[in-house]
Amino acid sequence: MKQDNEAVGAQEESFSGDESQSLVPDANYQEEFSWFSVILPFLFPALGGLLFGYDIGATSGANISLQSPELSGISWFNLSAVQLGLVVSGSLYGALLGSLLVYPIADFLGTEEEGTYHCSCTIPSWGLITAYAPDLGVLLVGRLLYGLGIGLAMHGAPLYIAETCPSKIRGTLVSLKELFIVLGILLGYFVGSFQINVVGGGYMYGVSAPIALLMGIGMWLLPPSPRWLLLRAVQGKGSIQELKEKASFALSKLRGRPPGDNVSERQIEDTLISLKSSYADQESEGSFLEVFQGPSLKAFIIGGGLVLFQQITGQPSVLYYAGPILQSAGFSAASDATRVSVVIGLFKLLMTWIAVLKVDDLGRRPLLIGGVGGIALSLFLLSAYYKFLGGFPLVAVASLLLYVGCYQISFGPISWLMVSEIFPIRTRGRGISLAVLTNFGSNAIVTFAFYPLKEFLGAENLFLLFGGIALLSLLFVMLLVPETKGLSLEEIESKILK
Repeated sequence: MKQDNEAVGAQEESFSGDESQSLVPDANYQEEFSWFSVILPFLFPALGGLLFGYDIGATSGANISLQSPELSGISWFNLSAVQLGLVVSGSLYGALLGSLLVYPIADFLGTEEEGTYHCSCTIPSWGLITAYAPDLGVLLVGRLLYGLGIGLAMHGAPLYIAETCPSKIRGTLVSLKELFIVLGILLGYFVGSFQINVVGGGYMYGVSAPIALLMGIGMWLLPPSPRWLLLRAVQGKGSIQELKEKASFALSKLRGRPPGDNVSERQIEDTLISLKSSYADQESEGSFLEVFQGPSLKAFIIGGGLVLFQQITGQPSVLYYAGPILQSAGFSAASDATRVSVVIGLFKLLMTWIAVLKVDDLGRRPLLIGGVGGIALSLFLLSAYYKFLGGFPLVAVASLLLYVGCYQISFGPISWLMVSEIFPIRTRGRGISLAVLTNFGSNAIVTFAFYPLKEFLGAENLFLLFGGIALLSLLFVMLLVPETKGLSLEEIESKILK
């Protein structure tokens, strides 16, 4: 059993860019790499997060414009609560579908191909269909197709980044992916603030098309993941020698080295040996139910629980509906509400950067506990504002800032960091797929249900409900979420999951 764990550990380290440590016994050895070659394999997949964030930010302004007879530029602006909920959450249902589709095809397509396919969905559906939708039905189809691509990208991007970057900067880059989502939200807020008074507010959706095109070109130029190529070789899905050569060339390109250099070839050979050892006594591909057994089940309870509470504490409502909330707080003009949304987006960006800098110093649990406690307080303040503090609009603004700040030092980056750390190597791909599915599924439900629940319960009781759920999530973190700071992936699997 000990040998199996060591083999699994060697497999994970070699995939994550730490191959050289298994080749060089010097513990102080640091793999040399070109920053330019590292940045591009991170940047292009991370643009998928930027597009996802833009969806959130732009929708905050677009749902104001689409309901205005003066600004919408359409004849079907008089949307019901259910119709508006479908418009806002349509991309999330598409992402949910994409997450379901990616589970069985991820190993076949590879993470690079997933990102390219994401862009092929995004450009026509988001840039053209959604921006120029002639009626509600076409708009909903466009939102669904865009979300389909998002679901593929949100699975493929973190895997590609983790598999191709050097291990000593892996944690930073995985956390920075959240920063790109925030940048996308901020960009959506900016575009909304500038276009909110332009007739045809749906056009703000089309701004994402050039970004999607850039991502598609970038992903097409990047090499495939060396780990994916070697997995196909071990599983008998191609010539071992041919796939080894492709993997060596890909690793050389990713590290900024000459094609087929000796260091890359040695690393690829070592990775292949560890893969053969890990798969020697196992089926070439695990079953679906394996994710729900033993250590993988414990990991899914932790990781899946975090991304579930990330959504059902009201995060989609606060972000997607920041504009309407601010309008009710006294910023009655659409332009005023969207400009304050930009301020919130800038604050969100700042707090995300603080989390990226401090997560390895302070640890995961302290940031989660403090942040989730602040989220609960902010939701209770929003409820109090709607109940009896309506004469103080700054309370609403302060509550939104508190929510955003606490979310960005806790659930925002740390949930996905924990998901990338907590699953055993054997089930990591499927585990992340299920976590993405849980995230988008709960996000879609909360986003769709916001307006109907707001009409049924009233805003004050809805935010009170979210606050109560936040307290439950705080209890979940305190009782079940472990501290993984300073632990290797093998130590997490051996000490926490078993």
